[in-house]
Amino acid sequence: MRTPSSYLSTALVAALAVTLSGCASSGAGTASADAPAATAVTRAASADQAFSELADSIYQAYLNQGRGVELTDMSPVAVTARAEQQRQWLQQLQQVPVAELSRQQQINHRMLVYRLQNAVDGYDYNNHYQPLNAEGGFHSNLSFMVSNTAFRSAQDYQDYLTRLQSIPRYLEQQTAWLQRGLAAGYSQPQAAMKGFEESISAYIVQDPSESVFFAPFTEAKPAFVSDQQWQQFGARAQDIIDDEVVPAYQQLFNYMVMDYLPNSRTSIGASELPNGADYYQNRIKHYTTLDLTPAEIHQMGLAEVKRIRNEMALVIEKTGFEGSFAEFTDYLRSDPKFYPQSAEELLQYASYIAKKMDGELPKFFKLLPRQPYGIAPVPAEIAPKYTTGRYAGTGRDDRASFYWVNTYALERRPLYQMEALTLHEAVPGHHLQGALAREMEDLPAYRRHTYISAFGEGWGLYAEWLGKEAGFYQDPYSDFGRLSYEMWRAARLVVDTGMHAMGWSRDQAMEFMASNTALSMHNVQTEIDRYITWPGQALSYKLGEMLIRKLRIEAEDALGAHFDIREFHHQVLKNGSVPLDILEQEVRAWIDASVQTQANS
Repeated sequence: MRTPSSYLSTALVAALAVTLSGCASSGAGTASADAPAATAVTRAASADQAFSELADSIYQAYLNQGRGVELTDMSPVAVTARAEQQRQWLQQLQQVPVAELSRQQQINHRMLVYRLQNAVDGYDYNNHYQPLNAEGGFHSNLSFMVSNTAFRSAQDYQDYLTRLQSIPRYLEQQTAWLQRGLAAGYSQPQAAMKGFEESISAYIVQDPSESVFFAPFTEAKPAFVSDQQWQQFGARAQDIIDDEVVPAYQQLFNYMVMDYLPNSRTSIGASELPNGADYYQNRIKHYTTLDLTPAEIHQMGLAEVKRIRNEMALVIEKTGFEGSFAEFTDYLRSDPKFYPQSAEELLQYASYIAKKMDGELPKFFKLLPRQPYGIAPVPAEIAPKYTTGRYAGTGRDDRASFYWVNTYALERRPLYQMEALTLHEAVPGHHLQGALAREMEDLPAYRRHTYISAFGEGWGLYAEWLGKEAGFYQDPYSDFGRLSYEMWRAARLVVDTGMHAMGWSRDQAMEFMASNTALSMHNVQTEIDRYITWPGQALSYKLGEMLIRKLRIEAEDALGAHFDIREFHHQVLKNGSVPLDILEQEVRAWIDASVQTQANS
């Protein structure tokens, strides 16, 4: 079996030779008039084929890094070796003559480079020193090994038990990185991590059968497992959880409470980290795919905040409320009528909104995904520090994706924001976009499963706005909730750059967010802590949405009565999740072609 390196020296080099020299017959003076065109096609096909072989081999090897029955080896030797291999793959991709590739292969190349570049940058900027953020980390991510495992044979259960048994080693290795990070000046800010230990204690249970890791053995016994095997699997799982997993989490909890949190840094900005300014600029580029400075983004945010604030004032008038903006938001935060009385009520309301939007989708989309989605509460072990809702997609063909709704602290989950949240996280937001991308069988796997935050989150925010066109937000309070969510994303441009590049304090950021949105104070704090510990990610939403709305205006102006909303959405979504400059180029090419078609008809 050839390695990725050998592909570069065989298939790709052969394609390059054809590309540069052409076919021998084309220069003989006797070729037909069609020969140059035919030769160009041959060269392009050859280059495309060579790149496909190289890219597929790199991606498969990338997926296989650290893959095995046990959890990934996070020792320094293993982490460094993986990073160096990723760097070599990136260098190979950078030698590809991109201009010789077809348009779709150029996009493929960009997407694979995007993924590998982020992996290499993460190592160079020592992200492995901070394998956690305010919402969770390596310890809570382990719970996904339950839902991500397809149990289709008795061996799958055996492998799961082996993986379960490797948790103590994995937690110990990650704790060692935290220790190294503290010593080198890399840690998450103390203020933003307050209460983080609760996300660890959730895994410390007295009864192993109540552990999230025991969940596979609470299901009905599959037919391919005998009664005796099933009893043995369950008993073994309880022993591993009780004797090995829970003590390992207890050790992590003790370290977090006694060492990490007390000694974490008191500053909050990414710029305070070693090489922090460059790191933050790198995160801006990764999450937004744009070449913007923190100062430019900050000013864009302030302008959007001002615009949305004016729209909010008009909606407040419609409610008949008499008082200041601050008094109105205090009213929304404090009146019980705006909040659910039970988790069931919140989940039922979210389900109703989602199902109502399902019925509107054909009006706006010519292609809908096959994969269904469900609605479920955010897992209890991560809910206290988790955001208000999130989409949990899946790559498995035997499991639906889910829209998670946070049912923790119901008095902080206003119903007037549920329409915007649901349209963003479910449909026509993340589920519709993500499922369509995963179902694009003509695209390589690395393209279907790479997520560009500026595209995906920009689409999610656009989906909130599209809801107004679909007949939602009829109640002025719900419409204010939509605007509050848009303001939330605009304010992110201000507070993220403020904290990470301009010296803003945590209190200053919270005050800005609270004074411009109707988010509950719990949500304000949760969100600000998220931005502190996840630099740059929060910038992607508004910047992506602004571009999509800009492109729609351009299409409407250029096509006039011929503008078709279903076709526009198809053009935005048809390439999957892509960098914003590629989205811009593709949609504008479609606009130009459509205008030309009209002119010729």
